[in-house]
Amino acid sequence: MSTSAPHSLLLAVSPVAFNPLPVTGFLRLSEVLRLYPVAKSTWWAGVKSGRYPKPVKLGERCTAWRVEDIRALIEAAGKEAA
Repeated sequence: MSTSAPHSLLLAVSPVAFNPLPVTGFLRLSEVLRLYPVAKSTWWAGVKSGRYPKPVKLGERCTAWRVEDIRALIEAAGKEAA
């Protein structure tokens, strides 16, 4: 039996997750959830409560998040886990 952290936790706090991110730009929800693995409903509840960053509307049916905000969220989660 392994005592290592679950894979999803490693994705959330691993510095390796930052490599594919551009310096600036936007991420769609599917990309955000790959980096910060929570359920969609959990994500939207967190956005509503202020726990997660607010989205930016890029169009009528296009919602995204700033890369900088997601990077800061992941860094903060890493500090909490440490």
